[in-house]
Amino acid sequence: MRKIILLSFLFSGVFTLAHAQSDSLMDMLNEGAAPMKKDAVSATFKATRIINGSSVENLGAGTLDFRISHRFGQLNQGAQNFFGLDNATTRIGLDYGITKWLMIGLGHSVLNKEDDGFAKIKLLRQQKYGMPFTMSYAGSVSIQTTPAPQLPAGDKWLFTNNLYYTHQVLIARKFSDRISLQLMPTVVHYNLVDSTKFSNNTFAIGAGGRIKVSKRIAVTGEYYYRITNANMQYNGQPTYNAVSIGVDIETGGHVFQLMVTNSQGLSDRSFIGQTTDSWTKGALHFGFNISRVFTVVKPKGFKKPVGKSWE
Repeated sequence: MRKIILLSFLFSGVFTLAHAQSDSLMDMLNEGAAPMKKDAVSATFKATRIINGSSVENLGAGTLDFRISHRFGQLNQGAQNFFGLDNATTRIGLDYGITKWLMIGLGHSVLNKEDDGFAKIKLLRQQKYGMPFTMSYAGSVSIQTTPAPQLPAGDKWLFTNNLYYTHQVLIARKFSDRISLQLMPTVVHYNLVDSTKFSNNTFAIGAGGRIKVSKRIAVTGEYYYRITNANMQYNGQPTYNAVSIGVDIETGGHVFQLMVTNSQGLSDRSFIGQTTDSWTKGALHFGFNISRVFTVVKPKGFKKPVGKSWE
């Protein structure tokens, strides 16, 4: 509990201090001047996900994002399993921007044969001389489609046992062209847990960030701390907090993300509350996300670029 309190105070302090300094400086510069235009801040993050979890970024209206996420097995599995490359899991997803403030997505993960859907709504947007942060809501539901387990005679496996729900508030601030930070208060509801001694609701708080090191490359990080169910088991195994470190590489219409993480799961409920590998024990997974964006509905005022064609 001390960790979560310290983490909350740290981030709130950074947010408050940065905003207060900005306001103070602007007050001095603009004393007696006309009010400044409250321009919206863009590109807090370069993709709609920091690493595993969602960022505050939304797709533009009429934009389709085809995403492939891949997580290999444990790096410490040795040469026999090609350092985890022989044991991998994949998620294929399609995300779509309905409006500039609403996007939805569907996906399928190989692990647990899981189908998921989500919606993300932008509630507030950071402004240069106004709102100090961007805030979004992200909600998802997933269903595990693996065959029902063998149960004792008379017991019945319910369809609802396979359902999971996640609710998140995403709060982020772009401090400069290079540094962005985000907090993610989260609750995950599991319709079925291993034992009655575990709650069906896991409360967690995530922290993520990005440091831009060049025009097209940024270093990212992400950590989810479980406030409740810290000792929860999944399929009889202990679970751990999810930690990830990555690199974003932007190449035109692609955003290529490389990462090392202790979670092989790719759905929200999986990596937040059911990560069964520990960083401290060397159970790390190499992985990547590939994002390709397509314009399905051209925005109003769209004009085809004039100039030489390289097609």
